[in-house]
Amino acid sequence: MTMLDPIDRRIVAATGGGLPLVERPYAQIASELELTEDDVISRLSAMQTQGIIRRIALAPNHYRLGMTANGMTVWDVDDAHVSDLGKRVGALPFVTHCYRRPRALPQWPYNLFAMVHGSDRSEVEAKRLEIAQLLSEFCRANTVLYSTRILKKTGLRLSQKED
Repeated sequence: MTMLDPIDRRIVAATGGGLPLVERPYAQIASELELTEDDVISRLSAMQTQGIIRRIALAPNHYRLGMTANGMTVWDVDDAHVSDLGKRVGALPFVTHCYRRPRALPQWPYNLFAMVHGSDRSEVEAKRLEIAQLLSEFCRANTVLYSTRILKKTGLRLSQKED
């Protein structure tokens, strides 16, 4: 297992709650940690390459953006085509994330998941129909699971012990 050195731990602690909303967030973090912007960027990149950090991504509050209908669309897609079609679904401008998961038969036949947001459920349904057209004959079934509340999203948190 890769261990973080003290500087990497400080960078993870400083970024775990989100990046500052400024023009140069890595420069601000660097200043707070008495590092250079290049140091912060290169160390984050190295941690990502090593698999310590999986990704650095935006996690917007969709409700505050007016997107109050949030639906996880789920699809039963032919296994021979799911990888290619999943990439195409994930590239749609209204899909925020898309991934393949194993089926849990017989109760859960779905193997492709795509998150869609809208200002109301009719907007989500229109987007779901667009995905259905893209998947066409390779999709056997689908449904949408609507969010009923916002879940707390948090960044990486480290234990306080160094070992």
